[in-house]
Amino acid sequence: MKIDPEEFQVQPGTKVDLDKWATRMKPFYKSEKGYKELLAADVGELSDLQKLLYASNSHSLLLIFQAMDAAGKDGVIGHVLTGINPQGCEVHGFKQPSVEESQHDFLWRTTCRLAVRGKICVFNRSYYEEVLVVRVHPKSLGKEGVSEVIRPKDSFWKERFRSIVELERHLDTNNTRVLKFFLHLSKDEQRKRFLKRIDEPDKNWKFSEADIAERELWDAYMKAYEHCLGATSTKAAPWHVVPADDKLNARLIVSRIVIEALRNLKMSYPLMTLERRAELQEIRKKLAT
Repeated sequence: MKIDPEEFQVQPGTKVDLDKWATRMKPFYKSEKGYKELLAADVGELSDLQKLLYASNSHSLLLIFQAMDAAGKDGVIGHVLTGINPQGCEVHGFKQPSVEESQHDFLWRTTCRLAVRGKICVFNRSYYEEVLVVRVHPKSLGKEGVSEVIRPKDSFWKERFRSIVELERHLDTNNTRVLKFFLHLSKDEQRKRFLKRIDEPDKNWKFSEADIAERELWDAYMKAYEHCLGATSTKAAPWHVVPADDKLNARLIVSRIVIEALRNLKMSYPLMTLERRAELQEIRKKLAT
């Protein structure tokens, strides 16, 4: 399976028109059995790479997932990272900020959750909510002490974009590789998945009236995403627009992009010195008696 990460990457400094980005493409698998075999191979390689990441103790990896409701973020995270040692991976979901979190700058609550070297950290939603949801619902800025701002000017959001880019550049400089995924779902596919959540009892808990209210703001969200992706996709922390109408294909695309990023870190297991080898041999002799 040959997947080119650059095919899905938003190039720095480009203007994004999501209507020109596919929500569905020719699948990389030929059957459901073929999909399972491909994903299993990817999961196995990711597990090996995570062990190497932990052993080398030189880098960490931050994966950020953003999308409209029902795009499949949970499924991608669950299936792609299923084989990784839980001790080497942390997953954090971010909903509305708490009162305490709102008293800090908008990057504080997520920065506190960054992983140490040797680990993979996953943000299911992230600080990008502050330039997406908050941009669509600007009145929520009142909780952040920006009560005078009802409809912030473009300069307000540009400053937030700049803060984000500078944070991600800082992380990259300090050996945290940042990969960002926008799961690009069509409005019609979201409708089908919402109906499925209503019709299947075991999925009822996933659906609420708030989901419909947000769906009615679809165009505003698409504009917010376009501004965000164009302003914050950089060489250090690229955005990938992943066609999400086909859940299985989306998982394969994400898994290959993550694998490629880990390979490019050029990691290696710690070298064994002569002194360390001699020490281990002495320990072995003691254990053997």
